[in-house]
Amino acid sequence: MRLRTMTGIGLVMIVTLVGAAAGATRQAPKWVLLGQRAVTDRVDHDVILVTAAKGDFRRIKLTVQRASVDFHKVVIHFGDDTKQEVEMRHTIAAGGETRAIDLPGTDRVIRSVEFWYDANTARGRRAVVRLLGLR
Repeated sequence: MRLRTMTGIGLVMIVTLVGAAAGATRQAPKWVLLGQRAVTDRVDHDVILVTAAKGDFRRIKLTVQRASVDFHKVVIHFGDDTKQEVEMRHTIAAGGETRAIDLPGTDRVIRSVEFWYDANTARGRRAVVRLLGLR
C-alpha cells in the first residue's frame, strides 16, 4: 500500500514537472525596446534611430505614455536602404499602443523609424512614444 502511494506521488510530480516545462517553452513573444522619444504639440514629426546591433525584427509597434498621440504616418527605414510606409490614422491614448506592424522581406534590420503625429499635450507636458520590436 505504501509503495502504491509513493508511486502515485512520484507520478504526479513527474506530470507536474513535464507540464511546467512545456508551459515554459510556450512563453508569449517578447517585445524589445528599440528607442523612445518625448513628443510635444509643437512638433509634428520625429525620428527614432535604431542601431544595427539590435538585430532584425518581424514586427514593430509604438506605445504611448503620459498623453494621447494622434498618429498619421509611420515610415520604417531598413539597413538595406529600403523603406516601408504605413498610413496610421489613429489616436492612441496614454498607456495604449498601435497595432503590430508586420515587416516584409528577410533583411529586416531597422535603421530608423519616422512618425508624423499630433501630441495632445498641455502646459508643457510631453508624451513619450516608445518603439518596440518583435524578433
